[in-house]
Amino acid sequence: VDRAFLRSPRGSLKISRTVVALAALICFVASGAHEAYAALAGMETGINFLFLLLYLLKLDARMRFLFWPLADILNSVIAALFLLVVSLFAVIIKTNKGTLAGGVLGLVLLVLCLVDVILLCKKISLDKARGRSAPAK
Repeated sequence: VDRAFLRSPRGSLKISRTVVALAALICFVASGAHEAYAALAGMETGINFLFLLLYLLKLDARMRFLFWPLADILNSVIAALFLLVVSLFAVIIKTNKGTLAGGVLGLVLLVLCLVDVILLCKKISLDKARGRSAPAK
């Protein structure tokens, strides 16, 4: 278990994304909002939790067949686009206070996704070698 990841900015951001997505899911389910709202929040909760486990258990170092930071960036960008649409619909329609709260939490989650993309882009350097397969200089 990588305890340093939990204290890092990326780790705390993953935890906060998971918690906010779970809170949005609870708001959407409790308010009886449209199923698409709850489905998006539920998928975001699950995917964030899996990425958190991936980095926490250092599985990204063991499974080198995929460049995990790039997969994480793609997840965050796609989630941000979906969250923008769904959260704006939830805030605009606001059938009840639970839907409105879930929409606002979705917008907060959108901001956290964008911050995650920025942090991950700073981490990735496409010029840097990714292991032993890089040619020696």
